[in-house]
Amino acid sequence: MNDKRLHDSRFMKAVRCEPSDTTPVWIMRQAGRYLPEYMEVRSKVSSVLELCRRSDLAAEVTVSAQQILGVDAAILFADLPPLLIPMGFELTYEPGPTIHNPLRLGDDLGRIRAIESADEMAEVMETARLVRKELADDIPLIGFAGAPFTLASYAIEGGGSRDFKHTKTLMYADPGAWNAFIERVVKSLIIYLRGQITAGCQVVQLFDSWGGCLSPGDYRQFVMPHTQRVIRAIEQDVPVINFLTGNPALLPLLREAGGQVIGLDWRVDLKDGWKTVGHDVAVQGNLDPVSLFADLETLRKRTRDVIDATEGRPGHIFNLGHGVMPDMKPENVKALVEMVHEMGQR
Repeated sequence: MNDKRLHDSRFMKAVRCEPSDTTPVWIMRQAGRYLPEYMEVRSKVSSVLELCRRSDLAAEVTVSAQQILGVDAAILFADLPPLLIPMGFELTYEPGPTIHNPLRLGDDLGRIRAIESADEMAEVMETARLVRKELADDIPLIGFAGAPFTLASYAIEGGGSRDFKHTKTLMYADPGAWNAFIERVVKSLIIYLRGQITAGCQVVQLFDSWGGCLSPGDYRQFVMPHTQRVIRAIEQDVPVINFLTGNPALLPLLREAGGQVIGLDWRVDLKDGWKTVGHDVAVQGNLDPVSLFADLETLRKRTRDVIDATEGRPGHIFNLGHGVMPDMKPENVKALVEMVHEMGQR
């Protein structure tokens, strides 16, 4: 691994708000079922959970997606909920993640523990080591995990939710139990992410995929201190991308929570979002993923709109405002990457 080439890569320069030759780009869920190459590997296992546990296959889809698309960073192929397994939760994919013993009451805390070592997620660490060996010297590897609220919500709801009734009920009615649980989540996340860094990741991203369901007051009281603890523990070693989707009203608090890069979803204009979080941090985003279903002329215009919103300021990492959809045409994703590199030239 050539540390200087990684340090001087266009992706890492953008993280530090330094100028580079063009705008870097990567795509959330870039290793996914829209790619035939991914589906070929996926056909070898029975579930996404098994794919995550097969380090050789997880590394293969991580590296191949970066090479096929020509993006400026790879992101570790893993998933958010499996960290809950060593903490005491029973997880299956049917096909989406389902927790069979969710935490609903304070009395449930007796069966839940924080992980003690990154070795409890050894398959993810091995994936990171394998990927780092295969990636080009100027392509950073992004590690990731669910942010504390999102990971806790998986454990409490038992899966996805529209209203997060069980999670919010525990927060409101038994804040002591909520804090005791999320402290175990935070401890586990810090160990898990530090393990990914040691294994070869240059950046990590926190996905608060469900944090947008919260009001600013609830985010500040129940969530932000825990997210801050994770970020402050990790940013000593590598930069952190802090991404929350679904609620632009939380952007000032997201910045307060921390991170060298703030991820913006498509619900906010990039120019306004960057002004809100401050121009002294980098931003990531924020093309609406549905734009990739449009004809290429429309896609080009919408891509231009995002790049123009930066006003030429260094520190922009182009991405979608959320993950690429599973029925997307791979040619459109490849075309988007080429457009960004062309339009972002300085």
